[in-house]
Amino acid sequence: MLYKGQWDRAGLDYQALKNQWHVVARADEVSAERPKAVTLLGEELVLWRDGAGQIHAWKDYCGHRGAKLSLGCVKKGEIECPYHGWRFDAGGQCTRVPAHPDQATPSSARLIFRHHAAERYGLIWVSLDAPVRPLPVFPEWEDASFRKVFAGPYRYRGNALRSVENFLDASHFPFVHANLNGNPDAPEPLKDYQVFKDDRGLRTSEISVFQPYGDHRGIPVDARYTYSVFNPTTAYFVKKTGETERFCTFLNATPVDEAECVIWLIVAINFGAELTEEKILYRQDMVFEQDRLIVESQRPARLPLDLQQEMHVRSDRLGIEYRRWIRELGQIAAEGKTTQPEIETALS
Repeated sequence: MLYKGQWDRAGLDYQALKNQWHVVARADEVSAERPKAVTLLGEELVLWRDGAGQIHAWKDYCGHRGAKLSLGCVKKGEIECPYHGWRFDAGGQCTRVPAHPDQATPSSARLIFRHHAAERYGLIWVSLDAPVRPLPVFPEWEDASFRKVFAGPYRYRGNALRSVENFLDASHFPFVHANLNGNPDAPEPLKDYQVFKDDRGLRTSEISVFQPYGDHRGIPVDARYTYSVFNPTTAYFVKKTGETERFCTFLNATPVDEAECVIWLIVAINFGAELTEEKILYRQDMVFEQDRLIVESQRPARLPLDLQQEMHVRSDRLGIEYRRWIRELGQIAAEGKTTQPEIETALS
């Protein structure tokens, strides 16, 4: 039996996620003085900044007596334990034991657990093991013609992979997002589309749907989606809502544990200069609250990677290939491989 916060580490889903980048916090949540506690894949971590402002992610544990470092502070660019005031530098070396200031500090090499951490797009990313894929690219981040708005975080008592698959599913629009992204009384059939796989992940051909309230302006649009999956918990779409209007969403789902996740969004739009941030967030909050209720209801909580466990139709093609990709990544990680073939295949 798994206790709360634990994950079946032999499962291919866990294997696929342990060596990937995951968003765990907003960058502005970690100050120079105070560490921050987060949980990733059931592991309690502490985020902190050294004297140069570099972000670090360690197991939230002091090797002296097991206290949580996140309850401490950062002094002179070193993290200090709240229990006995021991300090550790960015390399994990103990530098100060206040009870014995003249004694050589003990070795901490085997008792300080450091993970991989990076900062990009105003977010903090962590990989428990050495990451086998690069940090995702957010195409509009450097494009000044796009306005960027952070939405969320949205906390789901649901699985991160289920949440990403939900984000990639256009056929739920008329029902979960009735009268926003579709008409429940006249649901629109989805035309067949393609899914492409290469070393960058998955992406689709264009998927067209009519939406009564298609973007933050509250107007009906003939929306044309192109989806991408950059990492197992990082997905993205470009949504064309006019000749030049583009509504892009960069989504990251933190796998807190197997049945809990946090959704982080960055929305990028190149229209509606008059739109207030409040109006933009109103639509995002409404859509992701509707999604939350569905994702939290799904059973089993973990995304089934065996395609025989659930039924599928043609419109589920992206979800099917996402599950196959997660299974493949898990098998690669379980076998200890560090490289993946650079191929591009149209999946139909």
